[in-house]
Amino acid sequence: MPLLGVVGKTNVGKSTFFSAATLVEVETENRPFVTIDPNVGVTHVRKRCAHVELGLPKCDPVDGFCLKGWRFIPVKLVDVAGLVPGAAEGRGLGTKFLDEVRKADALLIVVDASGSTDAEGNPVPPGTHNPAEDVQILLNEFSGWVFSQMKKDWKSFVTKVSTMGIRAAEAMKERLSGFSVKEREIIKAINELSLDENLAKWSEEDLKNFVRKVIELRPKVIVANKSDSDFAERGIEMLREAYPRTPVIPTSAAAELILRKAAKAGAIEYVPGDSSFQIIDEKKLTEKQKKVLKMIEKKVLERWGNTGVVQSLNEAVFGQLEMVVVYPVHDANKFTDSEGRVLPEARLVPKGTKVKEFAAQIHSDLAKGFLYAIDARTGRRLGADAEVEDGMVIKVVSAK
Repeated sequence: MPLLGVVGKTNVGKSTFFSAATLVEVETENRPFVTIDPNVGVTHVRKRCAHVELGLPKCDPVDGFCLKGWRFIPVKLVDVAGLVPGAAEGRGLGTKFLDEVRKADALLIVVDASGSTDAEGNPVPPGTHNPAEDVQILLNEFSGWVFSQMKKDWKSFVTKVSTMGIRAAEAMKERLSGFSVKEREIIKAINELSLDENLAKWSEEDLKNFVRKVIELRPKVIVANKSDSDFAERGIEMLREAYPRTPVIPTSAAAELILRKAAKAGAIEYVPGDSSFQIIDEKKLTEKQKKVLKMIEKKVLERWGNTGVVQSLNEAVFGQLEMVVVYPVHDANKFTDSEGRVLPEARLVPKGTKVKEFAAQIHSDLAKGFLYAIDARTGRRLGADAEVEDGMVIKVVSAK
């Protein structure tokens, strides 16, 4: 299950985003450092369910859920303490923040798109702060901290890998093993910076630039929160201009949280990630609540098309991490498991995963005795080296 880190400075709505995504109640207040210990929960990405495409009346999820033909697949979410400038040197809750961030597969960088909080997270008049600066501060602090960790015993590390004849990419993969950095990011950073394959020839500045580039290449999404503000549009433009290679998602975490709570109470019908909702029981709503829902409809849904919460999660998992959804089954004709449940599992795996590798994720014995797999949609046989495809329904045939 991929781990997404909800990160950013204090007082921008990180905990509200976490609550909206997980429906886990956490403390939220308009002051810095409300979150001290990380909040950990399970959220879901959204994908059109295979049962709809297969013409089946329903599915029977054992993990996640299916709603109106949309399959919601679980991912892990962690909301860490807010960052302030100087975090790499331990200011605020800096080292605690950065130690949690390193574990995440992808980052959801929550910023205040309305420009109503300064670099320290203190309230300022809306539109007076450039939110793009907050992203740069986070990346600078993170890369500065990683650099400080990398420098420890650097000379002895370089001597060891040079003696063994280990090339730069392989050596840095080992050195960054605890930072959730992928090999492709390391190779890309080395190539883009034209660094030598021999680490002994790297200067301290080379190492610093390498770390900056690796952090820049990490899978991430900019969550442009408070998109319901009248000042948000300009803030979102600033973010897109400053970070053209990073997805910027207009988001109103508060709106999503309100809609999910109203749906849970049975007052409205709302599928997370939809562009609209339907009031089904006005008696459960006060006049004030109706007014709030009308505001969400006008300032968020009509303006941006959605609240941005599910879209941010989807972009992180399907866009940045390039994961696909695969459904393992026992019966390739009925699309069921051994207990007769229809499409019970929807697994997230990296694009390019081989069929035998997928079998190992289901159970190690399936891979050990692997014979072949069946694409249940087409009936064709798949060899061990065939790659899984998004939405594929697979039966693994094994001697074990």
